[in-house]
Amino acid sequence: MKVAFVHDHLIQNGGAERVLATLQAMWPDAPTFSLAYSKQHMDAEFGHRTIHTSFLQRFPGALNHLRWLLPLMPTATESYDLSNFDVVISSCSAFAKGIITTDHTVHICYCHTPTRYLWSDTISYLSELKVPGFIKFFLPFLFTWLRAWDKLAADRVDFFVANSEAVKQRITKYYRRDSTVIFPPVTVDKFQISSAPKKYFLIGGRLVAYKRFDLVVQAFTKLGLPLKIFGSGPAEPSLRKIAGPNIEFLGRVSDAERIKLFEAAIAFLHPHEEDFGITAVESMAAGRPVIALRRGGAIETVIDGVTGTLFDEQSWEELASVVLRFDEKKFDPQVIRAHAQKFSDTIFRQSFSSFVNQKWLEHKQEKLGLL
Repeated sequence: MKVAFVHDHLIQNGGAERVLATLQAMWPDAPTFSLAYSKQHMDAEFGHRTIHTSFLQRFPGALNHLRWLLPLMPTATESYDLSNFDVVISSCSAFAKGIITTDHTVHICYCHTPTRYLWSDTISYLSELKVPGFIKFFLPFLFTWLRAWDKLAADRVDFFVANSEAVKQRITKYYRRDSTVIFPPVTVDKFQISSAPKKYFLIGGRLVAYKRFDLVVQAFTKLGLPLKIFGSGPAEPSLRKIAGPNIEFLGRVSDAERIKLFEAAIAFLHPHEEDFGITAVESMAAGRPVIALRRGGAIETVIDGVTGTLFDEQSWEELASVVLRFDEKKFDPQVIRAHAQKFSDTIFRQSFSSFVNQKWLEHKQEKLGLL
């Protein structure tokens, strides 16, 4: 069985890229096709893998301004030559599912979410986007065209795998397709329960508007409690402007540093609706509770009152109230960590490998007329 991977783009690290890294470890000889690849940011994780990029890679400044090439991304995705592969696995939250494969190839899409800015988050995305006015005026027309292409792209997928029940529901709503839920891999075994004093709250990831770091910064600036933020992104300058002296921005951290941050935190904060939420599970792997919005993937990963606290209103006032009433001593680190084991990379590898092998076998039997 000859396998290939297709990933939207490889210019920054996040949860989707960690899933891809696990898939590559499962099929180490499989090449990866991506719209663009940043050696500077990604070589440490992916430099030893075979990466094929699209023609967008050759555009001057493409790595720093990839979103300006948005109208070309459908064509770039369709340009990959995947004719020599038996199974193609697309790791997708945008364009990768739109690949064109031959009739002898099985296309399995591991869907992190239907494209957010085209479907569930269009209004908020356009309102928060900082671009010249004339460009913002034309974007809704571009999105209408991209939405039609995105639905057509979803029709090309043979089998969808969703990373959570929340994403499964979105796939059904926007693409009218069924899917199988397999939770993404979390390297639970890298984390341990620490006896170190817990002196700060923690939040981190890509600093982008939809993740609502602003609510956390506002709440903790008012409360004056210690907060550490790891990660970087376009929202960082605006967050720094409203942050009090009790809030520490750590920037990008190594895996080892991130593990230590989780292990020594009072609790991890999760104030937005996430497709799954790997960082929340990492916190639980370290035995630390999670304070999360009761939406999206958090409903599936956090047990209210057992592994964390769920809140309903997405506002800094509600979050501040929850933090003031939060008592970490009510949570058992051993119970929290045991729950996190359900989302381990070992379980993912077993479940996803079995799914791929089964679909490939069914495809071969169907071609031979045995089904």
